[in-house]
Amino acid sequence: MNETVSAPPARKPRPHLSVVVLRTEQLGPHMVRIVAGGPELAKFEPKDATDMYIKIHFLQPGIEYAEPVDLAKLREELPREHWPVTRTYTVRRFDAAAQELTVDFVVHGDAGIAGPWAASAVAGDRMIFSGPGGGYTPQADADWHLFAGDESALPAIAAALESLPATARGHAFIEVDTAADIQALAKPDGVELSWVLRKGTAPDAGNNLVDAVAKLPWPQGQACAFVHGEREQMKALRDLLFKQRGLDRAQVSLSGYWARGRTEDSFQAEKREPIGKIL
Repeated sequence: MNETVSAPPARKPRPHLSVVVLRTEQLGPHMVRIVAGGPELAKFEPKDATDMYIKIHFLQPGIEYAEPVDLAKLREELPREHWPVTRTYTVRRFDAAAQELTVDFVVHGDAGIAGPWAASAVAGDRMIFSGPGGGYTPQADADWHLFAGDESALPAIAAALESLPATARGHAFIEVDTAADIQALAKPDGVELSWVLRKGTAPDAGNNLVDAVAKLPWPQGQACAFVHGEREQMKALRDLLFKQRGLDRAQVSLSGYWARGRTEDSFQAEKREPIGKIL
């Protein structure tokens, strides 16, 4: 008997929201904060996760897009090279009462799309996004917490530190360029915060973050780890945490947020290939 195998249904595009920039703040030489709001933000449904993220869709200059922008329709009608460019960013904070969404952007000069946009954004500029996603919240029953990441993970680490109870213990390692990039973060007194400085070296060069975590005198008790950043450094930390320290998968949130020499498009595509797999 012949059976007809139907193709899987096309993935339905996530609904998107259009908000406007309310204000901006320069957090340091390499990070800009965007606070956005607007009537459509009332539809935003936050996730119970400190690593909550959104997909921001940047309209390409020189291409005419029908208004109001409908991402699903654009993808049906326009060639792929004309689609808005999508970048993933952590939600630093969502204030439901004030109806404000805060996103912190890493900026490295004119490189990339999102960073330069954030650096030049002014009140009234439009921001189109979909989401949110996310899946990590510090485990309430952990004896201590470990956080490690570079600037790309700083917003998620900061949000997690703020969520911890006052009695929490742990260690947080955040890699930034220089002391000018250090931010004042709210945290429990029992969590030691260490800033790992690159001092002008490239964000994807060296193993300063890995070395800092490796030198940590390992506390007793059940650990809960959140470790995110450049892909190859995350692979090194994977081996440290699982092979040397003996943590199991349930104790660790670990992934690459970016990879050296890759745009987000190629980075996301490589997640399905051996080079892109971390766990």
